[in-house]
Amino acid sequence: MGVFGDLFQAIVRLFSGGGAPPEVPAKPARQQRPPVQRPQDQRHYRRKTPDDLKVPSKKPFDKQSLPQTRREGDRHPEQNQINQNNEHYVVLRAEATREGDSMAQCYRQSHEAYQQGQGALAKELSEKGGEHKRRMERLNAEASAQIFRENNLDSKPGEVDLHGLYVKEAVMYAESAIDKAQHRGDFEIRLIVGKGLHSDGQVAKIKPALEELMKRRRLPADTDPDNAGLLVVRLR
Repeated sequence: MGVFGDLFQAIVRLFSGGGAPPEVPAKPARQQRPPVQRPQDQRHYRRKTPDDLKVPSKKPFDKQSLPQTRREGDRHPEQNQINQNNEHYVVLRAEATREGDSMAQCYRQSHEAYQQGQGALAKELSEKGGEHKRRMERLNAEASAQIFRENNLDSKPGEVDLHGLYVKEAVMYAESAIDKAQHRGDFEIRLIVGKGLHSDGQVAKIKPALEELMKRRRLPADTDPDNAGLLVVRLR
């Protein structure tokens, strides 16, 4: 048909759909990413600064903040006073005093009866006086044991508190303590005798009696330079 014939047929095929253009591959669908979860408290977040990373400084050491230790020989006078005001102790001493008064009265009456030639009555009154004396001694022994025990609950080794004792009782307890200390081989013993502030006329009575005791036993004894109520006895 020639060149024009071929051209004509090509136009016919184009308009009649006889030849479809090549398919263009479709682009893949874009993958959907899950939404990013952000903290709800994002508005309160604050990046730390160098000041936040500093180590807090320690407080300076303060000696006054430490508990105060008791010097050797020092006492707690308020506790000693509490012990001496203990109801049971006070009752024991009061009953012992009444027995002592009754003893003295019986002995006085016994002496008077004897002078009047009433021998039988004098003997009876003397025996009654002896009964009162034994009860007085028993009560005082119980009272002295209680006060000595309570006052020495916090005593250090080689330290003996004699507060609240009568003179004879203090001498007895001091001798017992000295004997035990010598048996242990201790170098010294410290006797807390007080300053006599609670004695009649505020005159110390126990300390002179103990100083006399040390003389008899030939034991050097000196008053502590920092505590007038403390007697230091050297045992060897």
